[in-house]
Amino acid sequence: MSTTRKIQTPLTEDVIASLHAGDMVLLSGEVYTARDAAHRRLCEALSQGLPLPIDLATSTIFYAAPSPTPPRRVIGSIGPTTSYRMDAFTPALIEHGLRAMIGKGSRSAQVIESIKKNKAVYFGAIGGIAALTAGRVTKIDLVAYEDLGPEAIRKLSILDLPLVVINDSRGNDLYLSEREKWRTLS
Repeated sequence: MSTTRKIQTPLTEDVIASLHAGDMVLLSGEVYTARDAAHRRLCEALSQGLPLPIDLATSTIFYAAPSPTPPRRVIGSIGPTTSYRMDAFTPALIEHGLRAMIGKGSRSAQVIESIKKNKAVYFGAIGGIAALTAGRVTKIDLVAYEDLGPEAIRKLSILDLPLVVINDSRGNDLYLSEREKWRTLS
């Protein structure tokens, strides 16, 4: 693993290409929250030829939904959602330009293949520290699908959100490579 590196959204092709599975990053800029219901709507819009509420090519999607915002706070607690819940929709979004995702847990073989084919990246966020993650959010705006409540798409401005590259643009998978290391030790 490398030292922690600061990167900024929107992520360029060069930045994505320079990332390797296992790299630790501090991400700043804008990200969009979207979970399975929002993913379903995005894919339905794509299949109907309708415009999307976000530009996939410049967006980083964070699989998360914030809890209610307490007084004098920017956002409530916010942590990553298990990513496989979005796997049925993710290849279509990647095919239409999405290059960066944040969540927790492994991705399906189809998603990893789409990441590799389209030179995208999947970051793992730390689960279980949602209150601390909220401290990295400096601004929040509702973007689309307000009727989904907490699962609506929101734009977050973030500063130094700690992440690790799980799947890089070459198809490497941190979870698999680390499992192999452990197997050789036993």
